[in-house]
Amino acid sequence: MGAETISTDAPANGGVAARYALALLGLADDARQADAGALDRIANDLEGLFKLYREDQAFRAFVQDPRLSAADQQRAIFALLAKAGAGKEIINFVGVLIANRRLSHLPEIAAAFGAKLAERRGQQVAHVTTAFPLTDTQRAAVTARLTEAGFSGVKLAEKVDSSVLGGLIIRIGSRLYDNSLKSKLQRLQFAMKGAA
Repeated sequence: MGAETISTDAPANGGVAARYALALLGLADDARQADAGALDRIANDLEGLFKLYREDQAFRAFVQDPRLSAADQQRAIFALLAKAGAGKEIINFVGVLIANRRLSHLPEIAAAFGAKLAERRGQQVAHVTTAFPLTDTQRAAVTARLTEAGFSGVKLAEKVDSSVLGGLIIRIGSRLYDNSLKSKLQRLQFAMKGAA
């Protein structure tokens, strides 16, 4: 079983992210009428774009820079998407984000889309928070451990939060597994206060 991921770097902005994610999901459903694989293709294109966002500091800065004009953003991102072979649906969708000055919400929208797609497919979403982005090997290990713990068909929703310092926090359903360095230090601090 491979590690499937939904990537997040920013807290979900429920209103904006959910609306755009639902719109993209509706677009994918409409495209499935003519192309049965459209939903998977659109999901892969969005995940590819977000993988670039996660891994490339310069691209992240470009997306988040409010000083850039819509024309500059459009020109650069359309060239990037064309080079990556992205489908017309994602290109048009990103064009709408740029026109509405919502490109900076790309992380939340990708996360909301992935979560809604996983929910539709009956998969469980494990929200994983780490201080640094996970590697593919770490993703596979986390997925394997969750499978061993009895969770099947798990998708990882990743969030990078430097305040956890190290380790990871996993929330799946109503369960919370907190193995972060921050929590360990807090428990040690409470124990030391109790001993004093």
